[in-house]
Amino acid sequence: MTLAVIADHYGQTFLEKYRHKLLPGHQKALKSIRSCRTPAAGMTLLECTACQRRDQRPMSCGHRSCNRCQNTDTTEWLARQRQKLLPVEYFMVTFTLPAQLRQIAWQHQRQVYDLLFREAAETLKSFGCNHKSLDGQLGMTGVLHTHSRRLDYHPHVHFVVPGGGINTRRREWRKLKGNYLFNSNNLARVFRGRLLKALNEAALLTPTLKKSLPELWVVNCQHVGKGEPALKYLSRYLYRGVIADRQITGHDDGQVTFIYRNSKTGAKEQRTIKGEDFLWLVLQHVLPKGLRRVRDYGFLHCRAKRRLNLIQLILQVMLKPLEPIIRPKHACRTCGCDMKVIAFRFTGFT
Repeated sequence: MTLAVIADHYGQTFLEKYRHKLLPGHQKALKSIRSCRTPAAGMTLLECTACQRRDQRPMSCGHRSCNRCQNTDTTEWLARQRQKLLPVEYFMVTFTLPAQLRQIAWQHQRQVYDLLFREAAETLKSFGCNHKSLDGQLGMTGVLHTHSRRLDYHPHVHFVVPGGGINTRRREWRKLKGNYLFNSNNLARVFRGRLLKALNEAALLTPTLKKSLPELWVVNCQHVGKGEPALKYLSRYLYRGVIADRQITGHDDGQVTFIYRNSKTGAKEQRTIKGEDFLWLVLQHVLPKGLRRVRDYGFLHCRAKRRLNLIQLILQVMLKPLEPIIRPKHACRTCGCDMKVIAFRFTGFT
C-alpha cells in the first residue's frame, strides 16, 4: 500500500470535496505523487555497458512532498550537518504555535512561518548572550514541521543547539556544564512576547484574538546527547513528505488506516479516516513554493564559516572529508551489468 495508490483511488473524490481549500501547490503535489515513477513523470533511456541492450525506466517526480523521492537529498543534508557537529552536548528546543493562531498561520503561511523562525531564533540568541556562563553567540539549526504525528495541522519549529557559544570579543569558546540549557518557561514567555509583537506589527493580530490566547505557551527544551540522533529525526521530514508508505496499512470501504507513534506514551496507534480526508491530512502540509523548511543561524550559518572553523580549531575537531554520495545504479535485465543513462524523455512514449 502506497500513498500513490491512495492518491489514484481517492483523488477525484478528494478534489470534489476540498477543491475550495486547495492552493496551486497542493494540486501540483497531488499530480506529482500520482505520476511518480510512471511514464507520466517521464522516462529514462538506458544502455547496458556490456551487452548494449537498451531499456527504459520511469522517472521520479522529484517533488519535495512525495514520500518516494529525495532520498539522496536527505543523505547529502545529513552529511553536511555531520561536518558541523562539535564534541559537546546537544539540545533540541521546540517552539509551538498555540491552537488559537493556527488559522492565521494557515491563511498567511509564508509570513507566519518566517516570523516563527525569526522570533524563535532571536529568543535563543538573546538567552545565549545574557547567560552568565555563555555570554556568547549560539549556533543552531531549525527545521519547520507543520504536522503532529496524527498528521493534524500543528505548526512548530525544532532547533538543534550545541551546548556552548563563541565569545567573539575574546575569541573564546564557552561550554555549558551538565545536561541543562535554558528554562523552558522563561523561553516560552520571551518567545510569546516577541512573536505577538511581530504579528501585531504585521497586522495579523486582532484584539479579540489576542485576548483568547493563553498566557503560557509551549516551549520544550531537552538534552539529546551528541546531536546526530536529533539530526536524523529531523531529516525524516525534510524532503520526503510527512508519511512513509510503510505507515499506511490499508484502505477498505472508502477508508484509509495508517499507524503513528503516540508522542506521550511511545506506543504505536492506528487512525482510520475517509480516503479523501486522509489525502487532505497529507496535502495540507505542502509548503508554499520556495519556502525553506530548514535554516541555520549563528556560527552554523553558511556565511559564518570562519567562525565555525575557529570553534573547530579551539575544540580540536578533526574533520573527515565528505564522502561522495553513491546513487543507486540501474542493472541490466539481461546480463546484470550496470547501465548508463543516454537520454531523458519527458512525454509518454512506447
